[in-house]
Amino acid sequence: MAGPVPTLGNPQNTIEILNKYRFVFQKKYGQNFLIDSHVLDKIIKAADITEEDYVVEIGPGIGTMTQYLASAAKGVAAIEIDRALIPILEDTLKDYNNVTIINEDVLKVDLRQLALEKNGGKPVKIVANLPYYITTPIIMGLFEKHVPLLSVTVMVQKEVADRMQAGPGTKDYGALSLAVQYYAMPYVAANVPPNCFMPRPGVGSAVIRFTAYEEPPVKAEDEGLLFAVIRASFNQRRKTLQNGLSHVPELGISKDITIQILREMGLSESIRGEAMTLEQFAEFTNRVIACRKI
Repeated sequence: MAGPVPTLGNPQNTIEILNKYRFVFQKKYGQNFLIDSHVLDKIIKAADITEEDYVVEIGPGIGTMTQYLASAAKGVAAIEIDRALIPILEDTLKDYNNVTIINEDVLKVDLRQLALEKNGGKPVKIVANLPYYITTPIIMGLFEKHVPLLSVTVMVQKEVADRMQAGPGTKDYGALSLAVQYYAMPYVAANVPPNCFMPRPGVGSAVIRFTAYEEPPVKAEDEGLLFAVIRASFNQRRKTLQNGLSHVPELGISKDITIQILREMGLSESIRGEAMTLEQFAEFTNRVIACRKI
């Protein structure tokens, strides 16, 4: 073990620390602290943390999960935006010599550089209990900036977890499902009820793990165009693909081109984006690029 046995993870110890520092929850940061050691164990298990791993934790709060991570991993960088939590983290983590506390907005941190400095450029594992309002920008930022990572294990709103792992033809399937699944394989490891947090959120949560692909599962000649097509096709999800794309003039994809490509692919001219797979979107986009070269 890299550090002492965790002391947080239950309501009594959490309340004691919060009272000691007269901590006031900040609604703007969406703060909900875990108070269930069984859930913490599930997160560590889902993230598959070993002594070989360097972990970047986003939103450590009072250090509850950080203690568990530091006890299992080679090292931890804990990135916390709330300055008021820094003295608490310095207290709760003082016995762990393998933790670096960073008081910063994670969206402004160069995680590629952090991985280089802390782990010799080798891929890191990301673990987080994310505020619901900023879940998507953080997760997509990790993938789109090509941070070297093995996996991302996060606590998110259950509804968001359902969308991230949804497949074609389901009500939860959308642009977020496709974007995430382009970069990683999602797997919901546990559902977590509101009573596992302090204060209780108004919705259920889920622990979802993304195992990063070394290479995307599809070949897209232009990632930017692929995601632009995907977003346009779900902007008004009841529209057919041809109508959805033609309503975004900057794409430059006419109805005639869409119909021609759908016919070549053996798909219905009236297909909607919600019925198309990631592979089909990639093939469609690549055919658009081929048409433009003619």
